[in-house]
Amino acid sequence: MLNLFARGHVNRVTDPVGRWLVDRGLSPDAITVAGTVGAVASAVGFLPWGGLVAGPLLITAFVLLDLVDGAMARARGYGTPFGAVLDSTCDRIVDGALFASLAWWCLGGGDERVAGAAALVCLVGGQLVSYVKARAESVGLAAEGGLVERAERLILGLLGAFLAGVGVPYALPVALGLLAAGTVVTLAQRVFAVRRSAAERA
Repeated sequence: MLNLFARGHVNRVTDPVGRWLVDRGLSPDAITVAGTVGAVASAVGFLPWGGLVAGPLLITAFVLLDLVDGAMARARGYGTPFGAVLDSTCDRIVDGALFASLAWWCLGGGDERVAGAAALVCLVGGQLVSYVKARAESVGLAAEGGLVERAERLILGLLGAFLAGVGVPYALPVALGLLAAGTVVTLAQRVFAVRRSAAERA
C-alpha cells in the first residue's frame, strides 16, 4: 500500500545515488546481493540474541540498498529478467530471515509465546502473499495490492523490534499481532483478486 504513495518521493532520493554507483562500474545485481547478505547477517546475528536496537538499525540500512538497485537499473537504462528474479528472491530471503529471527527471540530468550506465534504467521503469510501474486502472474492473472505488502511488513516488524529494544512495553507483541492480522487479510485480498481476474477473463 505504501508503495503507491511513497515511490515517487523515494525515487527522487535514490536516483542520484543509483547514477553515482553506475558511473563507478557497479551493477544492480551486486548491490542486491550485498544488501541481502548484510540484512540476513544482521537479522541472524542480532535478533535471536536480544539485539533489538542494533539489529533493526543495521537491517534497515541494508534493506535500503534494495531501493538503490532499482535506481541503478533506471540510471543504466534497462533492467534484466535475471535481475528481476534475483531481486524478488532476495526480498523473500530477507523477509524470512527477519521474521524467523524475531520468532526465535520471542519463543526463546524473549519469552513471548504469543508474539512468537504472530511472527511465524508473518513469516509464512508474507511468503504466501508474494507467492500468490507470482503464481497468478505466471498464468496471466492479476493479484495486485492488499492491506499489508512488503514495505509495511518491514516497517512494522523492524519498528516493533526497535521500540522493544529501547524499552517500550508491549511494542513487539502489538506490532507483530497487527502485522499477522494484516498479513492474513492481505492473503485473502489477493486470493479474491485472482478469482476476480479469472472471472473477468473467462
